[in-house]
Amino acid sequence: MDFTRSKQLQRLAHALIPGGCHTYAKGDDQYPSLSPGFIARGLGCHVWDVDGNEYIEYGMGNRCVTLGHAFQPVVRAAQEAMQHGANFGRPSPLEVECASMLVNLIEGSEMAKFAKDGSSVTTAAVKLARAYTGRDLIGLCTDHPFFATHDWFIGTTPLDAGIPQCVKDLSVGFRYNDVGSVEALFARHPDQIACLIMEPVKYDDPQGNFLHEVQRLCRQHGALFILDEMITGFRWHVRGAQKYYNIVPDLSAFGKALANGFSVSALVGKRSIMELGGLTHDRERVFLLSTTHGAETHALAAAIATMEVYRTEPVIEHLYRQGTRLATGADQVIDAHGLSGFVQIVGKPCSLVFATKDRDGEASQAFRSLFLQELIARGIIGPSFVVSYSHTDDDIDRTVEAIDGALAVYGRALEDGVERFLIGQPTQSVYRRYNQPRDAGPQPMAAVG
Repeated sequence: MDFTRSKQLQRLAHALIPGGCHTYAKGDDQYPSLSPGFIARGLGCHVWDVDGNEYIEYGMGNRCVTLGHAFQPVVRAAQEAMQHGANFGRPSPLEVECASMLVNLIEGSEMAKFAKDGSSVTTAAVKLARAYTGRDLIGLCTDHPFFATHDWFIGTTPLDAGIPQCVKDLSVGFRYNDVGSVEALFARHPDQIACLIMEPVKYDDPQGNFLHEVQRLCRQHGALFILDEMITGFRWHVRGAQKYYNIVPDLSAFGKALANGFSVSALVGKRSIMELGGLTHDRERVFLLSTTHGAETHALAAAIATMEVYRTEPVIEHLYRQGTRLATGADQVIDAHGLSGFVQIVGKPCSLVFATKDRDGEASQAFRSLFLQELIARGIIGPSFVVSYSHTDDDIDRTVEAIDGALAVYGRALEDGVERFLIGQPTQSVYRRYNQPRDAGPQPMAAVG
């Protein structure tokens, strides 16, 4: 494949934009050297880069495009709304319509507040919990890789430059599926924890009634229970993973798939908590969320149209069906190559990822890069194997064929050394304290993405 135009744009992008793009997960250090640098357009689950190469894409838009690129009912709704203006000095009736639709969809939620990204609403949830409880400490699940760009979370990662220690000290951690770690957290910090925030699930289902036990401990110790449904929302179940696991949190945060790629996120929750950011109470006010662009008409129209598709069409069923087809096919070719100990398909069918290991059975960023490189060479962009409503049987079957071809190279690399097959240097972890030159050689970092 020819990437001439991409390489030219990459040089210009890094001269103009720190990191060369606006989301770390889309950065050049997250993809192999032989990969498209820029996507020019998409339709369904197919995309075309600036050099004219066509691909089947997975994990589209960092998992926010669940229906498909340029999905016409959503595009038409956004187009119609923007014909009448995108932003006014007073609210649009679309704000009421969208909020009503969302709170009626998510059981137990009574009020909604919109923003543009996930970080804004998870951080608003944290602030609201602190105001509601009068406490300062935030408990977060250390097994979940991302909650926000803000200091309360980034301060817990190695990428913590510019964050005061006193802020870092206000975030404390617990482990997923480990009730003992939650009990220990409350024991170490009695009457100090405002909330626990976590994803309902990452890869492994909650064990031993874990979510309900966490909720019980939160109630026992006077903390709020918050679920981050950025990834699980509108994938596990049309009403969220909280419905799938039969639990109702105090607050929950949605985004990504909420508007099929348009910029909308939402904080939803119980009225008694959410109303602290409103005008109808006599308690101390909370500056909850105030975003000029948080309720742009075209984005909310896209969210309404997207939720209507979820409500009336078998989107979730399709995600499970096509994810199962992909996982089954991938597992078969992995077994056929004798690589089941080195390449693994992980997660729910609606949200599949993969793990890559070296000849010693250790997670390997170098082998992940090689696998990505060989998939791209066969027309697949697959940082994950997260399917969309637009992935057809033919798309899945072509992907399994590409995996089969990529595994043949993977097997030879296990025998002869990955450096003989990987062009350029391995991808790198976002959470690293210092940049590493792309010619620094393989780095032993987590390979599940």
